[in-house]
This record gives sequence, C-alpha cells and structure tokens, in this order.
Amino acid sequence: MSKLRSEYTIDRLHDRQKGSLPGLLGVRVLALDEGTLTAELGVRSELLAPNGYLHAATVVALADTACGYACLAHLPDNATNFTTIELKSNFLGTSREGTIRAVAKAVHLGRSTQVWDATVADANGKTMALFRCTQIVLY
Repeated sequence: MSKLRSEYTIDRLHDRQKGSLPGLLGVRVLALDEGTLTAELGVRSELLAPNGYLHAATVVALADTACGYACLAHLPDNATNFTTIELKSNFLGTSREGTIRAVAKAVHLGRSTQVWDATVADANGKTMALFRCTQIVLY
C-alpha cells in the first residue's frame, strides 16, 4: 500500500496547478493526509451552465483534481506519475453560489493502479455528487 509522500505539500500542489485547468478554475487544496485530500472551489458565473446551475464539468473537474492530487501524493516508490483511465460520477444536486468541497478517499492504493472516491458537497454540506476514478501508475 502506498504511503503519503512527504514531498507533495499543499503549497507544492498549488504551484503545480498554475497554468493548468485546476489553476484556471481556482481549485484550492485544504487538507492532505494519509489516504485523503480535501479541496474546494468557489462557485462563480463562469462555472455555471447556460441554465444557471453549476455545470457538471465543473463538479467533475473539482472531484477529479482532488483524486488526482491525492493519487500523486500517494504514488508508490519509484513511480513518476499517473493518468486517469476511468471515471464516473453520479449527480444528486447542484449549486448556484457559495463554495463546493470535494473529499477524496483512497479505495485501492496498488503498485499499478489506484482507485479513489470523492464526495462533492455544496456550501451547506449537502452531497451534490459521488465520484470514482481509477488511475494507472506510471514508472
């Protein structure tokens, strides 16, 4: 089982996202611990769908970023990176304002794959989405 790698700090993850989608969206990592990562994103008009509700892709981007950063921070020794090979999400609600939060939790931390689940909640803590992804570990 992979352990949390000390070189991946919250500051390093924030530096890493500059100039990429998580940086553009404004994802902020709040906590990184063994087997888990918490991130948030402020809802703003640019992240809404034309119907006025939060775009599903915004929710997926937050959940996938949280799981991806968590995977990166839990890579096995000698692994250099990862990439997503499958993801799925179920939407249970939406939001128009406030801050949404994703909590990623490890399901499987293997040498060749990792599986992560994330729960995305609205500003009131109500679950908006359930997300699962599988990552392939690169050496």
